Amino acid sequence: MICFKFILMPPKVPPVQNITFDKPSSYKVKSVFLTFITKVLETIILPLNYTPNSIYKEYNTKKKLFQHFYLKPYYNIGDFMAIIKYTTKEKELLARLMRAEAIGEGDLGMLMVGNVIVNRALADCLTFKNVTTISKVVYQSPGGFSGTDSPLFFSNPTSKELELAERIIRGEYYYPATNALWFYAPSSGDNCKAYWWEQKNSGRYKNHCFYEPDVGVCKQIH
Repeated sequence: MICFKFILMPPKVPPVQNITFDKPSSYKVKSVFLTFITKVLETIILPLNYTPNSIYKEYNTKKKLFQHFYLKPYYNIGDFMAIIKYTTKEKELLARLMRAEAIGEGDLGMLMVGNVIVNRALADCLTFKNVTTISKVVYQSPGGFSGTDSPLFFSNPTSKELELAERIIRGEYYYPATNALWFYAPSSGDNCKAYWWEQKNSGRYKNHCFYEPDVGVCKQIH
């Protein structure tokens, strides 16, 4: 069964300049079909007095607009759809690491860290070829997360944190972590590096700089 994965934007996005967007990969819906689907959604949804905050916005060099849909296989798990197979323990693990890495960034910052974690499990590329589950991603060594050493990682997740983890598992994505596989926190007052370990910067949210591979390198996510 195929479902739409909506990529949501944060309320405020830092200015982005000189960014171009590559053509969609094979699993992305072509622009003509996007336009048709958008009109159908507007026709069906808007009369019901329901307006999504932002189905998805993307930047080009001239103007901020654009809606972008992805088609990906979903798994039937319990009473909802998920973009990755997981266990209850792994959902808890995801929630704990999101908290340990980004509790100071608020809900949105934690969700973006969750995007990176799930992207690594989905990506069959680079150093993530044999990292196929949330557990393997969290405990990957070398190349894992420093948050696993934090005291915040070891306590049980709250119901709110589990809810955030479930939203990531359901397929919510947030720019600039949409296609990101890495992030780091620069020193206070420093800007994000344009490239980090030869990977390009996709944007920043609060104190986290996010990095994504070139288009086509990790086809499962980008």
